[in-house]
Amino acid sequence: MTETPTAGTTGPRLGIFTRLLEDAPADRRYRFALEQIAAAERFGLRSAWVAQHHFSAAEGGLPSPLVFLSHAAAHTSRITLGTAIITLPMENAVRVAEDAAVLDALSDGRLEIGLGSGGNPKSFPAFGTSFDERREVFADKLATLRTLVSGGSLPTDHLLYPEAGTANPDRPGLDRRLWQATFSSGGAGAAGAAGDGLMLSRTQPRPQDDPGAALDEVQLPVIDTYLSQLPDDVAPRILASRTAVVADAADLPRLREITEPALRNEADRLVGYDTSSLSLDELLVATDTYLGTPEQVIERLSRDRVLDRVTDVSFQVHSVPATNETALRSIELLATEVAPALGFDVAEERVH
Repeated sequence: MTETPTAGTTGPRLGIFTRLLEDAPADRRYRFALEQIAAAERFGLRSAWVAQHHFSAAEGGLPSPLVFLSHAAAHTSRITLGTAIITLPMENAVRVAEDAAVLDALSDGRLEIGLGSGGNPKSFPAFGTSFDERREVFADKLATLRTLVSGGSLPTDHLLYPEAGTANPDRPGLDRRLWQATFSSGGAGAAGAAGDGLMLSRTQPRPQDDPGAALDEVQLPVIDTYLSQLPDDVAPRILASRTAVVADAADLPRLREITEPALRNEADRLVGYDTSSLSLDELLVATDTYLGTPEQVIERLSRDRVLDRVTDVSFQVHSVPATNETALRSIELLATEVAPALGFDVAEERVH
């Protein structure tokens, strides 16, 4: 069994994850996300991740994450850019490989490819597949994608161009920058056996027999399974996503007021049980939402045992209906106050 890596005096690499959910038209959402990624780089964060959602503005409205990240790459120079996730069953695996290879070349090897089978049943028919067969389709398309980015040829004898992994000789090839998102130990074991990275969600439904379980109780066994299947010569890559809005004390009353109805609207779906009797503070805990001053967020995060076991952590503001200004301030406070207190890894040299 491969042990969780230790990083000397530093903890997990700090990043952001944007769902592009501001109350604004698509063009402004995309510009806001670009501002947040640029701010993350400026404050020394290591990575920025975006999600893919089809057809629905309420889900985030970014159907083409590699197109967006190509634009982000042109406005940044250091920060790693990743997908969290591409819903592979709805994609042509050859096109994903080609687009990823082009983006990786343009970004000097800064791309990370997070993949998943998808969770919205309504979107699948438009892409000629179904929700029920998503896992089998995912496996087939992942095999094709892996073949191409590993330098192998298709049954038609076609090879990927540009070649994956040639953009930056100091970084591993794209085949070693694949990640799989999963809730389950079975999915984690498959990711580990393939040598891929493991992506853990910001929250997830609790076991029916233990609805009050803490998130780390649910996710630690998933990490253990991933590590048990990881080849001995492959370094672990484990990314934990978390919802965190770090704010100044004067802004907290307003943020709490607007957060409560938004969070109640989706809490039951997130955790899998009836949360209607919970107070706002209990609801924040139940949905793994870290909303508070730097001191308050530090105190809660310090009790999350998953963060001691991962190589990367990314923070998103959703499910808090935060404005772009709130998100930018949260990024600054994460980098300047939360990261030093918890030992998160940020760049010593900031980008100006």
